[in-house]
Amino acid sequence: MPQTPTTDLTHRLVPSPAGRIHLVEQGTGPLVLLVHGFPESWYSWRHQLPVLAAAGYRVAAVDVRGYGRSSKPEAVDAYRMSELVADNAAVVEALGEESAVVIGHDWGSNIAAASALLRPDVFRAVGLLSVPYAPRGGPRPSEIFTQMGGEEEFYVSYFQEPGRAEAEIEPDVRGWLAGIYAALSAETMPGPDLPDPHFLARGGTLRERFPAGRLPGWLSERDLDVYAGEFERTGMRGALSRYRNMDRDWEDMAAFDGAPITQPSLFIGGAQDASTTWMGDAIKAYPSTLPGLVGSHILDDCGHWIQQEHPEEINRLLVDWLVSLPARPSTAA
Repeated sequence: MPQTPTTDLTHRLVPSPAGRIHLVEQGTGPLVLLVHGFPESWYSWRHQLPVLAAAGYRVAAVDVRGYGRSSKPEAVDAYRMSELVADNAAVVEALGEESAVVIGHDWGSNIAAASALLRPDVFRAVGLLSVPYAPRGGPRPSEIFTQMGGEEEFYVSYFQEPGRAEAEIEPDVRGWLAGIYAALSAETMPGPDLPDPHFLARGGTLRERFPAGRLPGWLSERDLDVYAGEFERTGMRGALSRYRNMDRDWEDMAAFDGAPITQPSLFIGGAQDASTTWMGDAIKAYPSTLPGLVGSHILDDCGHWIQQEHPEEINRLLVDWLVSLPARPSTAA
């Protein structure tokens, strides 16, 4: 795994509807906004920041509201998608820019897609990692997730009930994070003959299905310390509140039912990632749902933590895509 320089990184707190958003910035040029997923932080982009900066971009990796050093509103509905989009737009404005390319991973992919839909005046292109774009539609999300569980419980349903997942995770944040990172990494995930870690037995926990005793190669003890230190300080409520707004998002986004994203776009998924394999139909629909798609890539031997498992390949694909976009010079002073 390459050693990623952490020099020349600038930490900032900028105003947003959440209160303040913490971001880490590097480089000069057109703005690229990086949005992480669960359970991560700006640090998940540590391998991309210096490479994209060296390629001629001003790169800002945020802590999504509820995470890290960003503000953590108390109300659960403060974590609805429209609020997260407003945070992204506020970051662009606070950095003195008029537009940005937005790239997201996991929940960040959904946030990036919604940013492109709701604020096309700000977000001129969108990159989606791990989670494919699927337009709003169909039944209420909570109903779908309940059906997916069958005799067991799907992890999203588990996360949606306030307090349940916190009670599992917070007594041993570091151990739980090590488990979920290993469970969804191509190198260490359970085999097909073992119970799926995306589900839990009724009355059980997710951790019971996580592999134990081995970190994937992309995750050093120091990396794990960084992630664990943030969540031990903040708790898990803010991060988990994203899952508790999916029905609200479904209602809020009614006007965008079936809407395509027309800006230039990119998708990269892992061949061993359930987010990619379960949503294969969404990828097949890209000619109509992402008419501006520049490239769609599935990486072999890659799980869910895509930009950390295969940083060199992700960096190459991102730089090639960014270079292909119409030029938009920085407007920062």
